[in-house]
Amino acid sequence: MTLTDASGTEVTVEERPDRVTTLNPSAAQTMWEIGGKSQVVGVTDFAGYLDGAEERTSVSKTDGVGFSVERVVGTEPDLVLAPNTTTTDQVAALRDAGLTVYLFAAATDTDDIAQKTTTIGKLTGNCDGAARTNAWMTANVDAAVSATADRESPRVLNPLGSGYVANTNTFISAMITASGGQNALADANVTDTLYPQVSDEVILETNPEVLVVSSRLDDIQNEEPYQSTIAGQNNATVTVNTSYLNEPAPRSVVYSVRNLTEAFHPDAEASFVAKSEVTVSTATATPTESTPADTATTEPSTTGEQPGFGVAALVLAVGAIVLARRE
Repeated sequence: MTLTDASGTEVTVEERPDRVTTLNPSAAQTMWEIGGKSQVVGVTDFAGYLDGAEERTSVSKTDGVGFSVERVVGTEPDLVLAPNTTTTDQVAALRDAGLTVYLFAAATDTDDIAQKTTTIGKLTGNCDGAARTNAWMTANVDAAVSATADRESPRVLNPLGSGYVANTNTFISAMITASGGQNALADANVTDTLYPQVSDEVILETNPEVLVVSSRLDDIQNEEPYQSTIAGQNNATVTVNTSYLNEPAPRSVVYSVRNLTEAFHPDAEASFVAKSEVTVSTATATPTESTPADTATTEPSTTGEQPGFGVAALVLAVGAIVLARRE
């Protein structure tokens, strides 16, 4: 098996790798989902929410930021799965140590995530698991899109802190769109950088109706400039499990899209699909209304959060906003 990675390098894997080291949590999550959990020998600390991750070697630096080349080499992997944030020097150092490294490009939408999943399946000998996982993800995205197709889309912003936000060309924005929302930056005059730093004026001009944030920023609606937006005034904030909102991987998409859909459109009747109901041969599933997230793939997070968001008054707030816009 020879595939060309994001660096333009042809990466050859001659047989199913017994030892795989992942350099970011999304690759680890994908391995867990497609049936390759037992092959993984190295993970970063941010993958700690995955069941059994504590039994793998941590390749994170001692400060938790990034990975240690020495620790990666120490896991003696047959294959290293590296994210787009891996530097050229880091990739070179790993390859100079004799390791087989596949570098991924940044995922900007769910199609990219599906392609990444397929690639990991090919490289690790888990093609059937990758196909089933992609079918599961696609079925749930389609369910959300179908349920919200004729509804008003609230303006949504995903602040990352210090003025940074998720732009319209990110997988986070793609999940917001699939869930029946629209990125508030769509009409803003901002750079096409994936995660630009914008001014307070831009945030006020976009005037988001809903803020989607990770758990560490769950009080940001009480800070300026967000407090002066419609979202801040209505306390309309969706707090999403960090392990899912920020990771371009299938489980992240399924859980985030389901929960965002329920938050943006609480009265929508979406037929979400459990993974056990997916058949690869038809890439379809028998949907059940408001099907709980597949318990077979639900893992506890390090924060104790469920795969989802804190609702509180959010559902009522978003419902009132959408109703007001319709009127």
